[in-house]
Amino acid sequence: MTSEHGKKPLLSVRDLHAWYGESHALHGVNLDVAESETVTLLGRNGVGKTTTLRAIMGIIRKRKGVIDFAGQDLIHTPLHRTAHAGLGFVPEERGIFATLSVDENLLLPPVVSEGGMSIDEIFELFPNLKERRNSQGTKLSGGEQQMLAIARMLRTGVKLLLLDEPTEGLAPVIVERIGEVLATLKARGMTILLVEQNFRFASRVADRFYLMEHGQITASFPASELDQRMEELHEVIGV
Repeated sequence: MTSEHGKKPLLSVRDLHAWYGESHALHGVNLDVAESETVTLLGRNGVGKTTTLRAIMGIIRKRKGVIDFAGQDLIHTPLHRTAHAGLGFVPEERGIFATLSVDENLLLPPVVSEGGMSIDEIFELFPNLKERRNSQGTKLSGGEQQMLAIARMLRTGVKLLLLDEPTEGLAPVIVERIGEVLATLKARGMTILLVEQNFRFASRVADRFYLMEHGQITASFPASELDQRMEELHEVIGV
């Protein structure tokens, strides 16, 4: 199977539906992410962006469709096995161990595949964390917590990072740093699927965009088409 932009996708989602109880949240989502590509889901709050990430990961169990990751359909795979397949999810609430130190947080994640970063590599990528390595999670700033959440996933050797609003509520200097980190990860071959409200940030890091409305993908376009789509994006998401 090849994606709409010609490359064989690492992740291919087809006709994905998801429910919260009786509420039908996703209505046939289709998207592809090629290896080493950074793809951003755009859309207003409540249109299904986070739900898409949670359904791909298997956090939402009431779902149907195809979630093909590296040739394996994960639609019936339990959450812990999804992680071991090489998918890593960094939620908006970050999910670090607040009472543990930075070092302890980094030593805890299980290795899911070869290629996980060493502690030294993590500290090279995130110098702030090295300075705070003995600090508890509760003592870290929001930006440092976000860096630690991403770093924990990179320790495991995941092949695809799902990032939910990584810059939410962060100071501009930290947003800039996270952008640099994502650029470095992309250069190293990491594949990233990103939900991001900060359009300026998203436009700097993404290769392609999907636009979501009402639980569906309504448009797909490469970064090179951003300028000509600004009027449409302004109408749909107010950028």
